[in-house]
Amino acid sequence: MPDMKTFCFALLISVAFISCDQKLPEVAPTLISEKVPHDTDDPAIWVHPKDPAKSIVFGTDKDTDGAIYAFDLKGKIIEDKMIKNVKYPNNIDVEYGFKINDSTRTDIIAFTERERNQIRVFSVPDMKPLDGGGFPVFEDETDLALKRPMGIGLYKNPVSNIVSVIVSRKSGPEDGYLYQYELISDSTGVRAKYIRKFGKFSTEKEIEAIAIDDELGFVYYSDEGVGIRKYYADPSKGNQELAFFGGEYFEEDIEGIAIATKPNGQGVLIVSDQQKGQFNLFSRKDGSFIKAINLGTQETDGCEIVTIPLNAKFTKGLFVAMNTQRDFYFYDVEKLGI
Repeated sequence: MPDMKTFCFALLISVAFISCDQKLPEVAPTLISEKVPHDTDDPAIWVHPKDPAKSIVFGTDKDTDGAIYAFDLKGKIIEDKMIKNVKYPNNIDVEYGFKINDSTRTDIIAFTERERNQIRVFSVPDMKPLDGGGFPVFEDETDLALKRPMGIGLYKNPVSNIVSVIVSRKSGPEDGYLYQYELISDSTGVRAKYIRKFGKFSTEKEIEAIAIDDELGFVYYSDEGVGIRKYYADPSKGNQELAFFGGEYFEEDIEGIAIATKPNGQGVLIVSDQQKGQFNLFSRKDGSFIKAINLGTQETDGCEIVTIPLNAKFTKGLFVAMNTQRDFYFYDVEKLGI
């Protein structure tokens, strides 16, 4: 018969093994959006500058006959804010105050259009194209497989106010997986100017999810099979990797990233643990693991968050996560306990 020490140690190991395999208690969504026809993938949240209750959630419907869907804060589709006939839209992001000319600024969304090897840029909320039909990406690649854009993040430099786009792709090299383009507006219109290529890749799986912290100047992306990578978003600060973290907390694919900002550089990164159906939270300050939460979504790719009050349902902000049932889950940020 084993002694008491051996018995207690074995019991602790058993309990730990069981608890690791169990689901966390589920936090129910505040509401679920209307369904799209094909395959939801990634959301972006545009906050209305004068009336936050009129804010819009944009989401990609990923198919060769795809579209950018727009939802109100009840999860209902806003038909006149949709962008249709998009050839496999993948990821989407929003930015505020893009300078069109000396007297005009507009908020914008940008998204990847994989089957046309380009990115698209539209003004918000009037939904006008600013890109002349699209900006090609990864133009120096000769292999078509290396030209297919997937992830996207918009960065506005808080000093210069320059807006740029960081794009990932379906497949790429061990170094220089991401490309960055400056959006320039002048008398000829808007164009995308190549700035740099950067970013390591493990060669396991792929890189899709990108999130950019405008305030602190960092870009994070999911190297899906191994971990989360962190770089400077400002090209002038160099291409060195600043951190690589988190891989040990995921069951399999490391997916969508959302940045919940708080004052004084505080806040959290929320990252989808796709196959486990959970989200892992990391410190915005140093990347340390905080906790995992179960929000009831299945196979979540993209997610997004804003941390300001929007209406009576979303009193602390809004977190949106893609769900594999062709819809998006909306949560009051207060429910997340962050």
